[in-house]
Amino acid sequence: MGQCYYNETIGFFYNNSGKELSSYWRPKDVVVVALGLTVSVLVLLTNLLVIAAIASNRRFHQPIYYLLGNLAAADLFAGVAYLFLMFHTGPRTARLSLKGWFLRQGLLDTSLTASVATLLAIAVERHRSVMAVQLHSRLPRGRVVMLIVVVWVAALGLGLLPAHSWHCLCALDRCSRMAPLLSRSYLAVWALSSLLVFLLMVAVYTRIFFYVRRRVQRMAEHVSCHPRYRETTLSLVKTVVIILGAFVVCWTPGQVVLLLDGLDCKSCNVLAVEKYFLLLAESNSLVNAAVYSCRDAEMCRTFRRLLCCMCLRRSSHKSAHYTSSARTGASTCIMLPENGHSLMDSTL
Repeated sequence: MGQCYYNETIGFFYNNSGKELSSYWRPKDVVVVALGLTVSVLVLLTNLLVIAAIASNRRFHQPIYYLLGNLAAADLFAGVAYLFLMFHTGPRTARLSLKGWFLRQGLLDTSLTASVATLLAIAVERHRSVMAVQLHSRLPRGRVVMLIVVVWVAALGLGLLPAHSWHCLCALDRCSRMAPLLSRSYLAVWALSSLLVFLLMVAVYTRIFFYVRRRVQRMAEHVSCHPRYRETTLSLVKTVVIILGAFVVCWTPGQVVLLLDGLDCKSCNVLAVEKYFLLLAESNSLVNAAVYSCRDAEMCRTFRRLLCCMCLRRSSHKSAHYTSSARTGASTCIMLPENGHSLMDSTL
């Protein structure tokens, strides 16, 4: 092992990798931070809403919704991590200590890994549900909790490894350009891992699609409901295309540049697009809430009830006359009878 540089500054490693470390706010930095702050706030709000909906509605206390809740938690964490990045980027990067830089990078790596791993877990759970001909799988809660724990252990492992061993502080010739303190091999492994997850998701959802199409087609032959068969098939195709399409659009550009940098492509100008592709990957945490939650009719109804309650409670501070009716509406929209349906009246 060669000489280690634990006492050097961030600027030393950026100069070594050839990555510019600006001492002032460039227009490009301002645009990236403005977009990043906007995306982060939206990610935080939407995923908080998803978590609140799952926690407040007993009908969502099923394995698939536990995993959706974990996805929302991972994406919420990603929003916090990216928000932290936005407040420690640009000229502020040079003022970071080595531990501060590894903390900034570790938060991102951990949250995004947890999000991607949960997407795969959801695909596997849906496959199990479909094959068992159940709306929601009967997977025991203990096994769901264990699956979630495994996801976070793997995410924490990938997030903490660079700070403890998978860095280039003792091998400057192995430093990447996009992340000047990390080894190129780490970037390559991270990119290939995400690619493997995507391929597994493609395999799982393809199997689900063909299984459901065959089953619905056989049912259609017996009951002569071909229009319904076409509608079900098209709906399934639409869902699969949205899920896989969102993953490809948000993740592929970033994974490509990570892999190119990890393979030490000298002619590839990865630094010109890295910040925008990272922002695109972060936006997947916003897209997930729409793809996996907002397409659920019951989830959308729960969103409306929660937002309705918030609006009614907020307006109750403006008018004494309106306070009484607003509080009545707020209490009405959160009451659930034994059958799980909300009690709503004309005030809503």
